[in-house]
Amino acid sequence: MLFGWKKRCRRLEAENAQLKAPSAQLEARLTESQAKNQQLLLALAAARKNSRNSSKRPSSDIVKPPPRPLGKGKRRKIGAQPGHPKHKHPAFTPAQIDHHISYELEHCPVDPSHRLVPLADQQKTIQQVELVEQPFVVTEHTAQGYWCEGCQCIHYAAFPAELVAGGLCGPRLTSLVCYLKGKLHGSYSGIQDFFRDVLSREVSRGYLAKLNQKAAQAFAQPYAQLLSLLPQQGHLNADETGHKENGHRYWTWCFRAKAFIVFKIHASRGSDVLFDILGQNFQGSLGLTFGGLSQIRRPMWRADPILPGPLDPRSQIPLRIPRPFRPAYGQALLAGLKELFDALHRRAELSSKAFALALATGEAKVWDAALDPILQPRRYPHGKVHRLIDNLAHRFSLHGEGYFHFITHPEIQSTNNSAEQALRFVVMDRHMTQGTRSQRGRDFCERLWTVIATCSLQNRSAYGWIHAAIRAHFNGRPVPSLLLDSS
Repeated sequence: MLFGWKKRCRRLEAENAQLKAPSAQLEARLTESQAKNQQLLLALAAARKNSRNSSKRPSSDIVKPPPRPLGKGKRRKIGAQPGHPKHKHPAFTPAQIDHHISYELEHCPVDPSHRLVPLADQQKTIQQVELVEQPFVVTEHTAQGYWCEGCQCIHYAAFPAELVAGGLCGPRLTSLVCYLKGKLHGSYSGIQDFFRDVLSREVSRGYLAKLNQKAAQAFAQPYAQLLSLLPQQGHLNADETGHKENGHRYWTWCFRAKAFIVFKIHASRGSDVLFDILGQNFQGSLGLTFGGLSQIRRPMWRADPILPGPLDPRSQIPLRIPRPFRPAYGQALLAGLKELFDALHRRAELSSKAFALALATGEAKVWDAALDPILQPRRYPHGKVHRLIDNLAHRFSLHGEGYFHFITHPEIQSTNNSAEQALRFVVMDRHMTQGTRSQRGRDFCERLWTVIATCSLQNRSAYGWIHAAIRAHFNGRPVPSLLLDSS
């Protein structure tokens, strides 16, 4: 009897062990499936990110087209893509070559007994660029002194005006300091290290600031010319960003025209800046970023200015929905804007009549959503949200035509991206250099930023123009204009 029970227990233990093996496999597969499911949920959440559930800007929901499909199971590799043209540096011309070294064979590398015959048309060439050991020239200028028997004093020969104005650093070296400071966002300590480590010369930060002030004086007239041309432009895009100066808050304004860009540092962020720069009778169109159209600063959304008076009918204002609006009121507004921009993206696919109908439908939806709080007043649980929505609806009723100005004027962009892109350079400089300390520093920054941004827009060398301007200034000649010669 006891032997039978033991035999049965062993049989049950064997069956239990057989059942445990598949169970462990199932548990491993379940764990793997749960991990894959979590990865898919994270990927889906990232794909569904928009301005309502993340910090992305509303313009990214409307303007940007969907990403191109990469193919099932395919991932884009790092580096050059298939079909990408190879970029190869062009060979230097004979006039650009400073030294020439020829290498010859004394005997055959396989068998020294073989006879070698030089071929004039068979050569391999490697062109190498290298810095010289001392990449500058030191010139000592001496003015002879003479005793005048009539005047009973010493007279000295005159130095050239360019030499006196430049002092220790000539025009090219002064231009290099200016370029390092502006284009490369260099700090004075960093430029000082460059002089010591690369040029083996010690200079003080105060002297570097003095060189930049010389450059600022050279840029004064070309900068003033561009500033005076802003009121005459047919269309401008404008935006602003913060600027630091000894704990005080300033604003860097960017005005982008078709052929040039102007920066202006101002103590105000309001519309008075626009009137100061563009005047009371500006007849062109102005593209602005619309954050809330209120000059009252609120922590939850931007307070970009709106132009009252004669500028409003021609103002192109790209709409940016403040975050508190998005759950309800903003969703309807964004839906109309998405339909409007969807029609713009499909312009080539639609007939002229269908395109006009799609634009009219999208515009009507935007109007209905924007003016809904006025037509059907309601209370919102949060007092600030209620005031913001009423403010937006009221301003839309007054200036709503400005949102659709780009539809009937193809030369006007539907967004303010051009001005925002030009400001990125300034934002980077602010983070690197921590702002300015005086009015002279503000003058230098806004002039240098204008030079660099305008030269970049015109696809020409900023260093080349800076050198030409500083050299002309040192010689007392007129500084060249930043405008391209139309002839």
